[in-house]
Amino acid sequence: MYQHGVKQTLKAGSAVFGASAVFLLIAPKLFLDLLNLESNDQMVWSMRMIAITLIALAGNMWQNSKLSNNALGLRYVALVMIFSAASLGVLTLLIPAKITIFTAVYAAIGFLFAISYLVNLTRK
Repeated sequence: MYQHGVKQTLKAGSAVFGASAVFLLIAPKLFLDLLNLESNDQMVWSMRMIAITLIALAGNMWQNSKLSNNALGLRYVALVMIFSAASLGVLTLLIPAKITIFTAVYAAIGFLFAISYLVNLTRK
């Protein structure tokens, strides 16, 4: 495993999730519009709840990027993130709406992070 690569991917992912959280807190209706989803009070509330979860995830990812002398722990984090990032990509493409450019880019970001974790996990 290339630990530095996994750690850098965790830091980058933390920044992306942190930015997404801010976006979801500030402009949930715009986010829903970009995904071509209905924008009602329930969906706006859901987006804000997701934002809070993303803040927790971003913080945990940043903290895990600081792991030292714990290769097994870092490997576990990378495996969890491969599954999570790939699943994010798949679920984004399964959106119950017409796929927009934003939707495709959002899914691609998830897949690219999954690939980065996988490459760094298998690299020496």
